[in-house]
Amino acid sequence: MQFWSGTAFMKTSEILALARMFDEAGYDGIVCSDHMIYPRELSSPYPDSPTGKPMWAPETAWPDCWVQIGAMAAVTTRLRFSNAVYIAPARPLLEVAKQVATAAALSDGRVSLAAGVGWMREEYELMGQDFATRGRRLDEMIPALRALWRGGWVSWSGQHYQVPEMMIEPHPEAPVPILCGGESDAALRRAARLCDGWVGYAYAWDDAVRHIERLNGFRREYGRENEPFDVMLALLEPPSAELYKRAEDIGITAVMCSPWAGTDLATGGVERYREPIERFAETIIDKVRA
Repeated sequence: MQFWSGTAFMKTSEILALARMFDEAGYDGIVCSDHMIYPRELSSPYPDSPTGKPMWAPETAWPDCWVQIGAMAAVTTRLRFSNAVYIAPARPLLEVAKQVATAAALSDGRVSLAAGVGWMREEYELMGQDFATRGRRLDEMIPALRALWRGGWVSWSGQHYQVPEMMIEPHPEAPVPILCGGESDAALRRAARLCDGWVGYAYAWDDAVRHIERLNGFRREYGRENEPFDVMLALLEPPSAELYKRAEDIGITAVMCSPWAGTDLATGGVERYREPIERFAETIIDKVRA
């Protein structure tokens, strides 16, 4: 079982110090969340919200994922980095290919790409990308990225993307794992058919089991049930070594955790996170790995 944490809603200037703490305490990775902007006129409904509005304030900071990952990689030695999730089809194909490949090269291969289609039409429109075709374009982007990351002269010819023969360097020394986010049938099918894993959200135990059963059904349908496959999600249950061992038994390979959950961190500098990070490692992670 791998243990990852996120940095969403944290103070941007504290993220690098937090990454060092996670690295030193033996955690496996950090996921970065992605939003470009918060428009004053937001018409796109936020999923699963009774009001249709996001739960965060417009001034909430969302640091660029790949700038953040590059900076965290520079101050750590073993921690891995991914997304929960990166809205890849809101960007041009070559931009995504270049950013992820550079991060992979600078981190000595400690990155994966976890992509999703997102929900905010305004972000797509501001980036000049078509919102209506985002799912079909992500389906094509995944194999296109693998082709562009091979090194040497590379090209891609598809329905949505055309890349003439070219070199794009640096290229990853090893294949970059690609995971997919989202709970819809389309998203789970995308993960099962095209990806190396799936990234979910935060679930009660029964809901987590239900989503994994759906995912496994699609993997069987595509003949991939025996291939290595990562499943990363958060569990809305009291943390314990027993919980995470049960999670491992049903195919969850990584959990996203908040070691400071329930702790009053309203005041103090970044060092206020150290004690709960180390306590969770000692009382939970070490027992799971024993």
